[in-house]
Amino acid sequence: MATVTGSFNFMASASESSLYRNGRVLIDRDPDGNTRSSKGIELDQLDIVVTNARELDRQMTCEHNGFELLSEPFDAPSGFNFMDHADVVQHYYPACACIVAELTGAKAYAFDHNIRSAQGKLKRDRIEGGQEVQGPAHVVHGDYTLRGAPERIEQLAAPPAGNDTLMGFLDEGAALLPPEDLAQVAAGGRFAIINVWRSIADYPVETHPLALCDGQTVSPEDLVVFEIHYPNRIGENYFSKYTSRQKIYYYPQMTGDEALIIKQWDSQGRLAVTDGRQADAAEEPCTFSFHTAFEPADTPEDARDRCSIEVRCAVIYPAA
Repeated sequence: MATVTGSFNFMASASESSLYRNGRVLIDRDPDGNTRSSKGIELDQLDIVVTNARELDRQMTCEHNGFELLSEPFDAPSGFNFMDHADVVQHYYPACACIVAELTGAKAYAFDHNIRSAQGKLKRDRIEGGQEVQGPAHVVHGDYTLRGAPERIEQLAAPPAGNDTLMGFLDEGAALLPPEDLAQVAAGGRFAIINVWRSIADYPVETHPLALCDGQTVSPEDLVVFEIHYPNRIGENYFSKYTSRQKIYYYPQMTGDEALIIKQWDSQGRLAVTDGRQADAAEEPCTFSFHTAFEPADTPEDARDRCSIEVRCAVIYPAA
């Protein structure tokens, strides 16, 4: 099985594990998504062996492992531009929602996106009608938490406020999720938040590829809450401390015709159902996949810059 070694940033092993917001580890971001200040972030930089998931004798699945690679070309309309906020929301969001709905058999609503490029970040490129381009995220993390995931679903069922990504896409005063979906979630119905990640360059990914951790190899003790203070709300991630039981994979040379599906939260995962008292179990839905950009040791010096888009989708499963 082909592997590659890469440098990873994990939360320091001496860090206190945490499941809920406590004000110890956080950053404050401006409306463009740039960091203004931070607190309590202590990292271990480790060289980790990563397995080429393209060469596995089984398919990794979003349902059980937390990620899945699909062949999903995007049929862009004439004149479409990923660097135009309105174009992405009006044309690409529905395509992503369709991919996720077909994969899960549930209702899917695209609600947020980022464009990432190391060079674009350095040049402070700005999406037309949107925020600045972000750099690849080089800390091992999961995007939602026991508190943050249900909070985000509640926010999406309320009228948008402040700098919400969907302002200008929804009718004024409208919510993304209909009341019946929120009622179903409130009654214990299953929901998820799933990311559709795609290269938007006209060449394969050569730098900063994504590494993904099998959700079934994560334990609650690995988690450290990381708060993200936005101008109009507080979000939460989980950082990960490293343990040797974690199994990490990547898909080299991803192209724009492929969509990498990343589970960011699933309310039916064992970790979620037990409020972090138990780890996810084999043959059951996993709760999420830790992920990060990394730099493989064999990256050529003349490798071209990665440019990618990620779109988050709220997923409401049919009532049991």
